[in-house]
Amino acid sequence: MSANLIAKASVNIHAPLNKVWQALTDPEMIRQYFYDTEVITDWKVGSPIVWKGEWEGKEYLEKGTILKSEPQRLLQYTYLSSFSGLEDVPENYANITYELEEDDGTITLTVRQENIADENAREQSEKNWAMLLSNLKQLLEGVEV
Repeated sequence: MSANLIAKASVNIHAPLNKVWQALTDPEMIRQYFYDTEVITDWKVGSPIVWKGEWEGKEYLEKGTILKSEPQRLLQYTYLSSFSGLEDVPENYANITYELEEDDGTITLTVRQENIADENAREQSEKNWAMLLSNLKQLLEGVEV
């Protein structure tokens, strides 16, 4: 990749911290807000993570490695999309980081995606993350956003 742009999205969720963490790490919950994607990993640092599913009639297999896991605080992994068309080499992987902060019963969940190639891809990533976080908020709060 030629650039190291960063996409960022945040959402405030009115749910217990442990429930938000569960939604980030429980494959059945992930499937409910992450476009019916199947996630396979044990969430241990150094372990592989795989996402499988179908998007607009095309099957995909995305992959990465768990970099950090601090329950109820931080989760970070590498990520390479099968839709990117990029070669499977370390410099083409993005780093995805979820950070959780609690303030008086409200959880702020921030997602950062690093190592984005260009401004168009950054904008699209931010839109995708905003939609995903909206889905997650709706799942956990049980209300339309």
